[in-house]
Amino acid sequence: MELVIMADTHVPKRARDLPAPLWAAVEAADVVVHAGDWVDVSLLDDLTARSRRLVGVYGNNDGPSLRARLPEVARVELDGLRVAVVHETGPKTRREERCAAAFGDCDLLVFGHSHIPWDSVAPGGLRLLNPGSPTDRRAQPHATYLTARVAAGRLDRVELHRLPPR
Repeated sequence: MELVIMADTHVPKRARDLPAPLWAAVEAADVVVHAGDWVDVSLLDDLTARSRRLVGVYGNNDGPSLRARLPEVARVELDGLRVAVVHETGPKTRREERCAAAFGDCDLLVFGHSHIPWDSVAPGGLRLLNPGSPTDRRAQPHATYLTARVAAGRLDRVELHRLPPR
């Protein structure tokens, strides 16, 4: 099972649309995960139409129309892998410990908010992934998103993709 993981797209506030390489990855993936800050419901509609399966949550920049359609926290099982998705996890200090306490029944936690790519493992084995942002890199050198593979309850081939400057 192939995943595309993104967050903090901020469309159309920071970009008119997602970059073409990300759309190509979306269309090839089995599951698309979006960890919030869509900004406009049109991107949710587009991703729903163009992906095989979409798992998403709302973020702090998402208004009532998105909050009406998306949860604050999503939990799914993907080929035996227990996944949680949330927008914010708080400060980076002690993030792994906080998330292990809150999501200890999961194998993977996908989060956003910081626009900073993150890949770590919490006590107990919870993997934490933040894909950065494909449209608003802020202080990061590149706009980014993640792809990964899930098979038999295991996550592998996690790859951070750097997008060309716009």
